Amino acid sequence: MQETIWALVPAIIAIVLALITKEVYVSLLIGILSGALFFTNFQPLDALETTFTIMSEKVGGNTNIIIFLVLLGMIVALMSKSGASRAYGNWASRSIKSRTGALAATSGLGALIFVDDYFNCLTVGTVMGPVTDRHRISRAKLAYIIDATAAPICIIAPISSWAAAVGSSLPEGSSIDGFGLFLQTIPFNLYALLTILMVVFLIIFNFDFGAMKRYNETHQGDDEFIASRVETAADEKPRRGRVFDLVIPIAALIVLCIAAMLYTGGILEGANIIEAFANCDSSLSLVFGSFFTILVIFFLYIPRKIITFKEFAESFTEGFKAMVPAILILTFAWTLSGVCGENYLNAGGFVSNFVQETALATAILPAAFFLIALGLAFATGTSWGTFGILIPIAIAIFGGVESQLLIITVSSILAGAVCGDHISPISDTTILASTGANCNHIEHVSTQLPYALLVASFCLIGYIIAGFTQNGWLALGVGAVLLIAALLFFYYRSKKPKTAEQS
Repeated sequence: MQETIWALVPAIIAIVLALITKEVYVSLLIGILSGALFFTNFQPLDALETTFTIMSEKVGGNTNIIIFLVLLGMIVALMSKSGASRAYGNWASRSIKSRTGALAATSGLGALIFVDDYFNCLTVGTVMGPVTDRHRISRAKLAYIIDATAAPICIIAPISSWAAAVGSSLPEGSSIDGFGLFLQTIPFNLYALLTILMVVFLIIFNFDFGAMKRYNETHQGDDEFIASRVETAADEKPRRGRVFDLVIPIAALIVLCIAAMLYTGGILEGANIIEAFANCDSSLSLVFGSFFTILVIFFLYIPRKIITFKEFAESFTEGFKAMVPAILILTFAWTLSGVCGENYLNAGGFVSNFVQETALATAILPAAFFLIALGLAFATGTSWGTFGILIPIAIAIFGGVESQLLIITVSSILAGAVCGDHISPISDTTILASTGANCNHIEHVSTQLPYALLVASFCLIGYIIAGFTQNGWLALGVGAVLLIAALLFFYYRSKKPKTAEQS
């Protein structure tokens, strides 16, 4: 069953079960065990051994991410204990007067934190959660805004961990400059750009449709929805924390993470800024940045008696506990990705062989690669792995010669990978977006799925046009026009029931 279509079945099982049962932990575990059974020819004991071997490998290989999550949980707990989060919420409620303003501020902060999607998801949710609560914005809508301004922003940001991942996906010995190729793909990454356009449209026109609208109406119509979010803050004893007690740690976290990326990328050894970002260890950098942020918080809070030393120490265990659900889901998602990975069922090898053996007309390559990348990223939950598999294939198809069609095709791979990652229940960023927004994970997946697929459908049309015309700008223009037209249709359709009721 290795390197066959069966390699995709475990991920499909996990995803379908999660969507049906709403129980993501059990669904992921069943998917993992089914993959291990496939790999071991249905030997139960060998399958269990394989499962826990992969799990230990994946946890060991992602230790820095787990440490970062724990440290970030501690930072959140410290800011909450200090009263800084409540102070910021009170300030924002006075400064941000509308639902549109709250959503705009959330998306703006998401766009500002473009260095890393993990950092983006958790930070934006922590900072903007209290603000969106006060304007009756559901946690599912918050999770969508976070997710839509995480990977889609990172994949078009030249200075980000994602740019480094794309550049490193080129095959060894390639004459094409990886960073230069990445820069040229930015205008033609239709999914990222159209997703940002859709977020802006939804915020300006202040409406939702489909599953998101139904979810919002269900939760916003319940007074307990708001009460459950604000009663905790109301019951807290008065704290001395001020707005700058939240702003300074967040700013420190951003600056220190960027500085750490430059450090791990060799800036002190003579590398320039672009080389440093390209060669950085992003997960270790996030650990460094969050650790030193905790030190900043210590010297900011303790001398001023914002919190006691005992409360400072207590926040360590509280922060860890808060991140346990995210860590558990990530552990299972990494394990599922591992059992479908190169050393086991090798789903990527199956896709690679399929692409190489299928005689695809040059004109449909962008659209074909978009769909393949979307499917692979959706099934495996990893866009970076999708880059690594498909970009070398695309370069080989074009003979390693840079051309306009190659740039468009690589753009379609990046767009499809981000789209698949965006809608996959087992994707790291999807998990962290729901965690950061404090939203039920499956509810986040099901409410954002129609939005993402709407954008994806116009991306597919755009890449078909781009393949036949070799004009990425035309594809972007057509995709944008079609998306706006569709959104206007849903907008006016959403207003009809209100008009009928008023008449």
